[in-house]
Amino acid sequence: MDRIVDSELELRERIHTMRLRGEHLGFVPTMGALHAGHMALVESAKARCRHVVVSIFINPLQFAAHEDLGSYPRQLERDTDLLRDAGVDLIYLPQADQIYPTAFSTTVTVNGVSEGLCGAVRPHHFSGVATIVAKLLNQVLPDAAFFGEKDYQQLKVIERMVADLSIPVQIIPVPTMREADGLALSSRNCYLNEAERKIAPALYQTLVQCAKRIVAGESTTSALAWAEGQVLAAGFSRTDYIELRDAQTLKPMADYKAPARLLAAAYLGKTRLIDNIAVE
Repeated sequence: MDRIVDSELELRERIHTMRLRGEHLGFVPTMGALHAGHMALVESAKARCRHVVVSIFINPLQFAAHEDLGSYPRQLERDTDLLRDAGVDLIYLPQADQIYPTAFSTTVTVNGVSEGLCGAVRPHHFSGVATIVAKLLNQVLPDAAFFGEKDYQQLKVIERMVADLSIPVQIIPVPTMREADGLALSSRNCYLNEAERKIAPALYQTLVQCAKRIVAGESTTSALAWAEGQVLAAGFSRTDYIELRDAQTLKPMADYKAPARLLAAAYLGKTRLIDNIAVE
């Protein structure tokens, strides 16, 4: 039986068969261009669930007009081969007109955790994320869904949405996967040229040192200013933010108190990189 389905009707029929056997179902939503970070989500789902569904859908609602929707990396054949080799039970490949048919007019907005950080510079992004994730969760009806901590604000938006809307799914965070030099795995890393790739790990390395300074007692203001200087000195063209936030609510934190998260976004050439670490 082919593992690929491209219609909601067929998806529901296949999942109904799994449900009749009473078996645990895990779900990993992706936008494709899969890398080891995505595959870690798949492995985590396989470890916890009898069946695993992975979706690939490049969601237009989470891209602004000036962002990289048209050039976002697409490698569908390679992605589906990776998922088959990993033993995924179903690969869901919906088309945009199936997800957003004519006259589609409903969006999901999650206040609070979506504000500031990436939400400040990408004002419609998290509404697009929440809308597509809510729709996919309603289509797949998984017991558990798996999201990487690399997109930490996104993770918190989804956790808040699921709790607020009483969606019956457990959200499972999976730690950030990194290259040997510390660079967080991301589909957008393919945009980096050779020189930029050598500079890119400085973002993570700076966050690690900044966290140590904060835990050691340096003022948050001083430590964050130092971190921004380090990132720019390393060769990044500008930062969108480097901030200390409450790890659960994402409220700004003037003085360090655990649990806390250090989050950053910065441009290297034309590529916007994000990263975050726990401060503990």
